[in-house]
Amino acid sequence: MAASDDPPCQTEACSLHDCLKKNTYAPDKCDRHLRNLYDCCQRMYDQSGGKGESTACPMPQVVARWIKAHPRK
Repeated sequence: MAASDDPPCQTEACSLHDCLKKNTYAPDKCDRHLRNLYDCCQRMYDQSGGKGESTACPMPQVVARWIKAHPRK
């Protein structure tokens, strides 16, 4: 469980890292973890008016572009 002082979305970022490590860095096997991270980051940015910060998340523009390029199936 993540400590309360961990940056937002740190749990999702660690889960993605663990999946990539387990699957010899085959991103296609970790799509669900990547989606979870970007969804978490988007929620954080939405809730903070785009001013949220987390070492686990890319910049807001990167998150928005990725989500737009990867619509839910």
